[in-house]
Amino acid sequence: MYEEKKSPLSTGEGAAASARNASVVAVGNQKGGVCKSTVTVNLAASLGALGRRCLVIDLDANCGATRSLGVPTTWMGTFEALLGTEDADELVLRNDPDEEIMLPPGVDLLPGNRKLEEIDRVFRERRENKFKDPTDALRRPLELLSPLYDYIFLDTAPNAASPTIAAYKSAAWFILSMTPEKLAYEALIDALTDILAVRDSGNPNLCLLGVVLSQIDRRTTLAERYINRIRKEFGNAGQQGAFETTISRSVAVSKANEVGKVLREHDIKHKVSKQFDELALEVERRIAGINEVVEADDGGGESVVELTPQRPPAVAADQDVASDVNEGEAANA
Repeated sequence: MYEEKKSPLSTGEGAAASARNASVVAVGNQKGGVCKSTVTVNLAASLGALGRRCLVIDLDANCGATRSLGVPTTWMGTFEALLGTEDADELVLRNDPDEEIMLPPGVDLLPGNRKLEEIDRVFRERRENKFKDPTDALRRPLELLSPLYDYIFLDTAPNAASPTIAAYKSAAWFILSMTPEKLAYEALIDALTDILAVRDSGNPNLCLLGVVLSQIDRRTTLAERYINRIRKEFGNAGQQGAFETTISRSVAVSKANEVGKVLREHDIKHKVSKQFDELALEVERRIAGINEVVEADDGGGESVVELTPQRPPAVAADQDVASDVNEGEAANA
């Protein structure tokens, strides 16, 4: 039987004494199985190791981030926060040995559960939500939580359910996660199109922070084909492309997930653990660099860091993409 539990900790316990202003980063792709949750929790852990306070909000009914952090899906969390039945700051889980919650240093969690599958229906059935838009349901939770953290990561689902759209509408930054395969690449472009659409309808400041490529096998040419393609096409469109840091394929990541740990807790000396640390530094540099450019814009208007309102020019019909990808996948078979 499903047992629902509420966080035993209040906002005051473990919260920062001074107000922060979190960078809200959504992580996603329109395809599942692209290491989205793995990137989210390990990136948060690496930033936590740098002394940053991070919160992971699990918006996926599959609860990938929650499970990856070793937390049961029996806790109240994102579902209740989105409905507005509980204040989000009262639902956040922090390290609590008595409850067997052992999160990475500097990382808190607003957990997900399977009830998120029903969020749209339940939201509309609630009388007090009759005139509210479920895709705006993250705004209030983020207002409560942003002053407590340096980074808030929104782990999104590979679909267009309201929690995913709410993440697009609420985030300042978006990280696209992909693996070196054709379907993941095509879904990446679909997700980029969604980012561009949201900029025109509710979140004009949403900025693509970059693309993280995971499960990279340097023994094949396939990964380099994708990396080069993304850098070329996204660069031509004036957008942030692939991060310099890539995440290698390794069974160590799966082993860490099996025991509910991020990799740096499971094997801090592993090369992939170091790659996530390098990615964390690169994320900070990109955010700082883009913010500097925006602050230097004397016009005081729209940011000079642009996402052009169209797909990267060669993606929609470029036959080279298909031939490169198919050749690479054949070589990797």
